[in-house]
Amino acid sequence: MRSYESTAQVLDERSSERMSFRAKPRVKAAIQQAAILSGLDDSVFTMSAAYKAAQDVIRAHETTVLSPADHAAFFDALDNPPPPTDRLREAFERHKARVTSL
Repeated sequence: MRSYESTAQVLDERSSERMSFRAKPRVKAAIQQAAILSGLDDSVFTMSAAYKAAQDVIRAHETTVLSPADHAAFFDALDNPPPPTDRLREAFERHKARVTSL
């Protein structure tokens, strides 16, 4: 029974980078058991799990989810921006003085 999908194997790249780490015996045993049950090699199982976890973390940090109320407030502010405050004007002046655009 193959219950785990290897996400790293579908990449059309040559595996050229090495990674090594130490694991506690119980962690290693669990990974090996899960790999066997999934019909995968230990390293393929571990790499796939780490790659999926990495993608999940990156996605979570690159995605912003708004509640319906926040969504409405955000788009209302875009459609009807408030007038600039003195602090905003000052920030633009500092930016203009410090940043050179090509």
